[in-house]
Amino acid sequence: MTSVGVIAHGAKELGGGLPELRKTLASYGIGDPPWREVPKSKYVPEHVGDLIDEGVDLLFVWGGDGTVQRVIDAVAGRPVTLAILPAGTANLLATNLGLPRDLGECVRIGLHGGRRTLDVGKVNGERFAVMTGVGLDAMMIRDADAGLKDKVGRLAYVWTGAKNAQMDAVKMTIEVDGKAWFRDKASCVLVGNVGDVFGGLSVFPEATPDDGRLDIGVVTADGWWQWTRTLGRSVIGDVEGSPFVQTTTGRSIDVRLNHRLPYELDGGDRKATKKLKIKVKPGAVTIAVPDEERR
Repeated sequence: MTSVGVIAHGAKELGGGLPELRKTLASYGIGDPPWREVPKSKYVPEHVGDLIDEGVDLLFVWGGDGTVQRVIDAVAGRPVTLAILPAGTANLLATNLGLPRDLGECVRIGLHGGRRTLDVGKVNGERFAVMTGVGLDAMMIRDADAGLKDKVGRLAYVWTGAKNAQMDAVKMTIEVDGKAWFRDKASCVLVGNVGDVFGGLSVFPEATPDDGRLDIGVVTADGWWQWTRTLGRSVIGDVEGSPFVQTTTGRSIDVRLNHRLPYELDGGDRKATKKLKIKVKPGAVTIAVPDEERR
């Protein structure tokens, strides 16, 4: 018998809020599920562990990509299904999986929808479901703090992207599956588990999150004009047609930089580093999805 629990980022909003979630669950006969609320996503892992120890095997996750990433990092490989309630700004994993911003429908999917087992990536010891990267993308995310995102939503990334587009390219070397692949200057490295890694931008149109591989893209664009051309290609789903982009796929990726830069995973910024060690973890997490997304 399924045991339902809830982990919620209390500052995030969807529909009628957490009171509506309680009412909706109650309408399915789930009156008082194990429930944890956190003020910041960094507090998620300890509470997720407690919920699983209490026997929860279907966990509703209320929050944005940062909250979902923290949950996935905590549960990967454990016998629990995640039901995402997309209450964040971008909700990239939810969007890639066809989940709507509709509280009632997401609860129904969580309880009675399909199930899909997904790969996750692991970078410097931490798991991600959507993407990781270093360079311009990480600086965009770092500078689009919660206050700016709350005020203008996804436009925060446009603003911070424009601000950072003049960053100097950085010398780096990249190995893919143990073989040298790239050695030059670049302004951005992205590693994706899904196709859309920024809202509305299809960076890896052929990517699927259950093929046992990660997609890698290196951007050598230098300056605003070259970045504008590259982003234009992304908007029309033809990023590989840009002369400033190189792509490949692999199971393990080692990135070494000549000086420290901040990196990001699933929309959350991390401290500057000179090295990223990235590997795919096949079939590491199970997500509730609409029936048409079932595999």
